[in-house]
Amino acid sequence: MKLLVIGGGGREHALAWRLAQSQRVSKVFVAPGNGGTATGERMQNIPITDVQELVQFAQTENIHFAVVGPEAPLAAGVVDAFRSAGLKIFGATKAAAQLESSKDYAKGFMVRHQIPTAAYATFTDAESAKAYIHEQGAPIVVKADGLAAGKGVIVAMTEAEALAAIDDMLGAGSFGDAGAQVVIEEFLTGEEASFIVMCDGQNVLPLATSQDHKRLKDGDQGPNTGGMGAYSPAPIVSPTLHNRIMREVILPTMNGMAREGIPYSGFLYAGLMIGDGPDATRSLKVLEYNCRLGDPEAQPLLMRIKNDFTETLELAIQGKIDQASIDWDRRTALGVVIAAAGYPEAPRTGDSITAIPEDTEHCVTFHAGTALREDGVLVSSGGRVLCVTALGDSIRRAQEKAYATATKIQLEGKQFRNDIGWRAIPNSDLS
Repeated sequence: MKLLVIGGGGREHALAWRLAQSQRVSKVFVAPGNGGTATGERMQNIPITDVQELVQFAQTENIHFAVVGPEAPLAAGVVDAFRSAGLKIFGATKAAAQLESSKDYAKGFMVRHQIPTAAYATFTDAESAKAYIHEQGAPIVVKADGLAAGKGVIVAMTEAEALAAIDDMLGAGSFGDAGAQVVIEEFLTGEEASFIVMCDGQNVLPLATSQDHKRLKDGDQGPNTGGMGAYSPAPIVSPTLHNRIMREVILPTMNGMAREGIPYSGFLYAGLMIGDGPDATRSLKVLEYNCRLGDPEAQPLLMRIKNDFTETLELAIQGKIDQASIDWDRRTALGVVIAAAGYPEAPRTGDSITAIPEDTEHCVTFHAGTALREDGVLVSSGGRVLCVTALGDSIRRAQEKAYATATKIQLEGKQFRNDIGWRAIPNSDLS
């Protein structure tokens, strides 16, 4: 069968790679894809991003089903368009994707359904926003309401930083329409974790736990990014905490969407802040929803899946995700993002990428911001360029494998963190 993965980043390369492992699959088309999917086994890029053109392509090629990677096509209604044409697709509808495409909508939804989250206020007027910041003090969090490619969140440690963010979004319009409205939130402390599930409108299948690293530099310093690396499983999410997250966050989200007439299907990602203390009583709050697999969480998660993931997706599309199960590799998977010079503020593109070691069963380099030039040279085309992802018997072993590959890759001005997984090491097997 032929499948279609919609998107062109690291998450989409990982999805296409995992789906192409199935003996049932003859071809995975990736729209528009990247330099990695251009040369991947049983993969083919197609230069299409328009929703109706994607529908026509799926009809012409008799695509068995499609799966959506990034947020923009979901917000544009690609799932609605495919379903209207009688095509199979896994992803959130345009209405459901508001959980990600509008932070104000998401916060209001959480309040309506008693889902724990940070206190907040929403503004379109800069002076009112600044007055609120003066009243609340710092640290405080300023978020662009709309989609901003993972860069619309400013964790301001001082009032001056917060006021500058307001000037940037509501004054200078640096995020365009996405920043025409801002959400200002209470600053939360604790440890972050990513909790991702698959939904079919009624039922939920939790994926393995994972943890992202949002800050650019070691020790969680520097500006927020789209993610500089991730690992799975995340020891912070104990069985007790897992049950609490399902009971206090995921199921109320599913039930709330259904009650509002928007049954949720697709991947659902809850970014969580977990406080200190015993797992049964420690604070648990939702930082954000994503209506997709996280990136870079997707790369370690998909590395750990051992069974045929096409079957899991088919059951989800059929509304039978309760009949599905995933066979997880017991080892840790860890991904290190290699970013371009100047990322995240002004990433440089067009630099050649060389000396990428051959993929192995235990270490794969997933492409994100890469492109193949007509002369066959691989070049950078975005801020996050690659994600080197490795399996190991412990966090330490997975780290060693990933960094052994990451350090060999040649990209002028490349940036990567040297401490991905550091929070888990005290709790991992270091033998």
